[in-house]
Amino acid sequence: MTPSDLRTLLDYHYWARDRVLDAAALLTPEQFTKDLGSSFTSVRDTLAHTYSAEWAWYSRWQGTSPTTMLPFDQFPDVASLRKVWTDHEAKMRAFVGAMDDQGLQRVHEYKTLNGQSGSSPFWQMLQHVVNHASYHRGQVTTMLRQLGAKPGKSMDMIGYYREKTVTD
Repeated sequence: MTPSDLRTLLDYHYWARDRVLDAAALLTPEQFTKDLGSSFTSVRDTLAHTYSAEWAWYSRWQGTSPTTMLPFDQFPDVASLRKVWTDHEAKMRAFVGAMDDQGLQRVHEYKTLNGQSGSSPFWQMLQHVVNHASYHRGQVTTMLRQLGAKPGKSMDMIGYYREKTVTD
């Protein structure tokens, strides 16, 4: 894993995030918060959880271990979630953009939300953030279908690579 590899993963992550947020933005407020019985009940809660987890990992890299996730109800609509997540993206990109090989291998000590101690190299944690988000984007795609809404454009990584090749 190289710094360039991690920047590519982050580029993919935000490319896919934008696609799922674009699809969710077409929902009514009722659809956005409707309890669909999934692990995070609604489209809103699943997307807010995904952002909150990313925020928690970033906080750990900055030396602070949150003890709770962000409250999902602070995001009444996609626009409010998109705003904080896009602002957060700038911090993530700056942090990863300054990363060198030594920084990739740096082991970060942290506490999980339930207080258990953990430690992992940075590159593993960032891979986890991207993979975790992919998992939940898949759940949101299913929820969109359950609501009778159109799922987002393909969020497959190969689609990102194909699109990137065309635009580069």
